[in-house]
Amino acid sequence: MDFSDWIGRSETVSDTVTATPYAALSATLDRPADRPPDGTPLPALWHWLYFLPLHRQSEIGPDGHARRGGFLPPVPLPRRMWAGSRFEFHRPVRVGDCVTRVSTIQDVTEKSGRTGPLVFVKVRHEIGTAGAADAPSDPAITEFHEIVYREAPKPGDSAPAPREAPSDAAWEREWRPDDVLLFRYSALTFNGHRIHYDRRYVTETEGYPGLVVHGPLIATLLLDQLRHRLPDAEVARYEFRAVRPTFDTNPFFVCGRPEPDGRTFRLWARDHEGWLTMEATAVIR
Repeated sequence: MDFSDWIGRSETVSDTVTATPYAALSATLDRPADRPPDGTPLPALWHWLYFLPLHRQSEIGPDGHARRGGFLPPVPLPRRMWAGSRFEFHRPVRVGDCVTRVSTIQDVTEKSGRTGPLVFVKVRHEIGTAGAADAPSDPAITEFHEIVYREAPKPGDSAPAPREAPSDAAWEREWRPDDVLLFRYSALTFNGHRIHYDRRYVTETEGYPGLVVHGPLIATLLLDQLRHRLPDAEVARYEFRAVRPTFDTNPFFVCGRPEPDGRTFRLWARDHEGWLTMEATAVIR
């Protein structure tokens, strides 16, 4: 597989930050759901409610994702997952803003993993608030998104060894994921991937034990808990990495603690058995 021609490709999407998606995600996270007035800053990561992928129904593949090709390289490996992201929040994006996102493929890397070939695609997103058609010269948000493509598991493949989650949480919240929570988040982000809502597909075709909880949802819950505890804090940087899948068959926990500098927070999610499922770091101004 040679996807070097895709490096440097870019696409530009514009949108308007409206109030209803903001209120709908608030309701989904079990927070007050009043529609905010223009000028209300978006919480960190809530820009994911905008610039939604609007693929036609005829362009959707059997897994609910858009068929391979287009902006992202047509990697033939069947499983596509969000591996992690890193963010720099330079200034707020607000309800009522006209926004533009310029996405550029920075790298495509092939590797050999424990279960076969892997392809990592790294995409840089720059989000500006001027509504210009060109790349934002002074972005409000810079996001680095890593996608991993891999083979489907084969009979006899062993699962990777789990890692124990930290035991020194300063706070912790339990979430009990269900079909409705996962459906609502899929709908809010226009994510058709069937592993999040189609139980028959995810267990019979993908071989998972239950519906898969969205990685971005868990990343959002980690920051939501920090925001709930420090409502006046402004996130300057954030990064997360998925470590282990989370399923709707059991509760999971979002945890965190401050570092000694008072500005850095170590955040993580663990499953009901105490295994680490996501690790993250947030830095506030």
